[in-house]
Amino acid sequence: MKIQFAPLYIPLKRRFQTAAVLQWIFSFLFLAQCCMILFVGLLFTRLWLVSILYAAWWLLDWDTPHKGGRRNHFIRKSIVWRYMRDYFPVTLVKTADLDPRKNYLVGFHPHGVLVAGAFLNFCTEATGFSKLFPGLTSHLMMLTLWFRVPFFRDYLMSGGLIASDKESASSVLRKPGGGNILVIVVGGAQEALDARPGAFTLLLKNRKGFVRLAIEHGVSLIPAFSFGENELFDQVDNPKGSWLRNVQHRLQKVMGISLPLFHARGVFQYSFGLIPYRRPIFTVVGKPIHVEKKQNPSQEEVNQLHQTYIGELCKLFEEHKAKYNVPKEKHLEFI
Repeated sequence: MKIQFAPLYIPLKRRFQTAAVLQWIFSFLFLAQCCMILFVGLLFTRLWLVSILYAAWWLLDWDTPHKGGRRNHFIRKSIVWRYMRDYFPVTLVKTADLDPRKNYLVGFHPHGVLVAGAFLNFCTEATGFSKLFPGLTSHLMMLTLWFRVPFFRDYLMSGGLIASDKESASSVLRKPGGGNILVIVVGGAQEALDARPGAFTLLLKNRKGFVRLAIEHGVSLIPAFSFGENELFDQVDNPKGSWLRNVQHRLQKVMGISLPLFHARGVFQYSFGLIPYRRPIFTVVGKPIHVEKKQNPSQEEVNQLHQTYIGELCKLFEEHKAKYNVPKEKHLEFI
């Protein structure tokens, strides 16, 4: 493998952009482990009281990730996220105005390897969410497992992340007065195993829980497709039936998270590393699909709305793919 090195002189702005992305990668790959080590380690030092007091606070605050979270606007507006936005860059595209008096459920596709588009667009103000959708507050769902890590849980909630379960979803969707957007990465961690450049495979065929939620709460469904999300990393080949894919599926069942073996570029060379490629991401938020409220929808009603949603998602993809350099022969594939 021929290694391509970065030029000796790198503009200061580009250094900041790379540093911001490194911070993000570190946050999601290593920060949780560091927080756990810190929490336990402090118990064996003169600062043991810090961990004890935090543990007491943690117990009192246990349900917060399931009740809308606790965002911090200072962190959401941090300049770090703007540098990270410019690294790729990332753009949030609105196709329709949304009524701030209503609540909405957005299905985000695809998951990609590390959900960069969903994080920057809905957990920060780097791409101008509040300006594009005035009066609306975004909530992005994340595996409940991560909210059981001390300190790390507070960092996650500061951006608007909430636990991924029905209780959390209902807490947002039933808020009176409207003004909330619940974002669900429908394909979940399992879809990350199919994330690679040029892939448009979505794990959606049998994912219907979010549709049932929309009907039970009478909130409009909105499809969102993030063009470029799968272009950020290469992934080791793991075709279905291979030993690697089987191991990844077993680990996912045990741990609740998938472990894609991904790589891209490095800090000082462009040939191999864990830093994502500099490739643009365009997250297009579609038009609302009206949903009639029904407390106990039948499976037939859920299936019908699910098919309508898939149709609108395909329409959104086909209408915008030419703008974002997707070949005309490429179409969405559902598994």
